[in-house]
Amino acid sequence: MLAVHLESGRVSVRRVPKPGRPPGYSLIRMLAAGICNTDLELQRGYYGFRGRPGHEFVGEVAESDTAELVGRRVVGEINLACECCAWCARGLGRHCPKRTVLGIVRHPGAFAEFLTLPDRNLHLVPDRVPVQHAVFTEPVGAACEVLDQVKIPRGTEVAVLGDGKLGLLTAQVLQLHGARVVQVGRHREKLRIAEALGVTGQIRGARLPTAEFDVVIEATGSADGLAAAAKMVRPRGTVVLKSTVHGTAQVETAPLVVNEITLVGSRCGRFAPALKLIRQGKLNLDPMVTDELALSEAERAFEDAGRKGVLKVLLRN
Repeated sequence: MLAVHLESGRVSVRRVPKPGRPPGYSLIRMLAAGICNTDLELQRGYYGFRGRPGHEFVGEVAESDTAELVGRRVVGEINLACECCAWCARGLGRHCPKRTVLGIVRHPGAFAEFLTLPDRNLHLVPDRVPVQHAVFTEPVGAACEVLDQVKIPRGTEVAVLGDGKLGLLTAQVLQLHGARVVQVGRHREKLRIAEALGVTGQIRGARLPTAEFDVVIEATGSADGLAAAAKMVRPRGTVVLKSTVHGTAQVETAPLVVNEITLVGSRCGRFAPALKLIRQGKLNLDPMVTDELALSEAERAFEDAGRKGVLKVLLRN
């Protein structure tokens, strides 16, 4: 089969053996997979990554021990927990110290003709949901995770800093929840995507708003995002960190202590609420797909995905 390989910053497409299917796993034919900022950071050296990336995908189950999955379209949660440790027993499999992570940590990713995942990780895609919408399930779940971590009553003033893919999804999810969302970014055409749902878009200038928001979601994808978010949040407010960046973030800690700011790291989220929002058609997803390329064109797809102004680039099988 064809599969994408990342090594030393280089993207290549190789012909490799089709993966074997362990008991309890499904063999999945990839239909579409999205290149996200984490994949670009892996290319830049995040996690010292070498291997097959890709964790945002929609696929069709080709083989499975679970008969009702065969032939169905699925999306898959990316953390493969051991199911045996104290963390898993507490329902924290996403933080299992023995876990592998699809396309990130010791489990080959979705940028291939076929991949494998445990049946327990899979969620059926409703029939009426198009592939180009379902492929957003993982990042929409990450956006919904904010609401599982932070209490945000209706009417709360929230800023989303960053107008990339995850920032746009998070702004939309929080606006639909009932927050009063201001999204601060650098690209007017991107901000319009969330503005369609009532989000207030604001072009980022030399000076950021100071101490204006109860909650600030940092989704810039850059190392200076935390310092910027810390300036925007009110005393005793909350900063939610969404960016995964290869490098070190420099931030002055004294204002965080003096203003009693709460910092919340936020990563993956539950797929059920994400699929519900996607099925209901409440998110503005179509403008977020910039291009679709064949799996064999992965090198060009990564180049395109890394260009300024580009949103989601999909690989199709």
